[in-house]
Amino acid sequence: MRVGILYSRIRRDEKLLLSELRDRDHEVVKIDVRKQQFNISEAPEAFTDLDIVVDRCLATSRSVYATKFAKAYDVPVVNGPEVAETCADKVKNSLALVDAGVPTPDTDVAFTKDAALESIEDFGYPCVLKPVVGSWGRLMAKIDSRSAAEAILEHKETLGHYEHKIFYVQEFVDKPGRDIRVLAVDGEPIAAMVRSSDHWLTNAAKGAETNEFELDDRALELVEKASAAVGGGLLGIDLMEVGVSQSDTRDASGDEPRAEDYTVHEVNHTVEFKALNEVTDVDVPAAVVDWLESKAASESDAEVTA
Repeated sequence: MRVGILYSRIRRDEKLLLSELRDRDHEVVKIDVRKQQFNISEAPEAFTDLDIVVDRCLATSRSVYATKFAKAYDVPVVNGPEVAETCADKVKNSLALVDAGVPTPDTDVAFTKDAALESIEDFGYPCVLKPVVGSWGRLMAKIDSRSAAEAILEHKETLGHYEHKIFYVQEFVDKPGRDIRVLAVDGEPIAAMVRSSDHWLTNAAKGAETNEFELDDRALELVEKASAAVGGGLLGIDLMEVGVSQSDTRDASGDEPRAEDYTVHEVNHTVEFKALNEVTDVDVPAAVVDWLESKAASESDAEVTA
């Protein structure tokens, strides 16, 4: 197949994907969105005869618009613009999860500093303030006191960009020093890992320790529901365990205790998988390409039928 890769920087994740595609003799067209012009009516040459496009853009705005154009050019795209818009915006992400009946942390959204402070006081301390758009744990704050809340809200209010005037306030989930990242395709897990850290943020990008994780039936159910909630595709689904204290993460026998339940705090649409690939026995890029091949084949069959 002929595969287009939308990108702005080739990271380890993209290199793994490119290597697997080329090893299978697929033709790869690398499309650097920083150098590309997207015409509203005529597709650029790079999009000619593509069987599928894979979005690997780093910037959210580029991801959303580039995939909109791919869809307008009638090229199947993973993930589509609707999925990108839902996942990239934490407000839309949370609303989609709640609408689908997926447990997710209680959240308020406010548009002024005073209203946000009232939400923070209602949640109590600690609670969490997040940017509506962002990744890798950047610009997130755990708020432990009213004085800290007032200072952080004032800083956000003076930053200028309209997105900083949208205050996304969330309950603090007392997770057991770790969270769970699941890589899934249309709700079917490829592999999962725990990301553990002494810091309240457990992102791999923040230096968290990563280990493979076996999903139980409840986690599998929530991965499937969370994927469907945002529109499906190649997704990273992040869960936190409920009912497991930090001291209980490994018992005397070395076995992992199971959570009473989980809460899904985020679904990611341009998911990174290099850390996962290093800790699991699953060949992650091979599994991703398997799915891309089946996706492209089903799109081709649909066109023939139509």
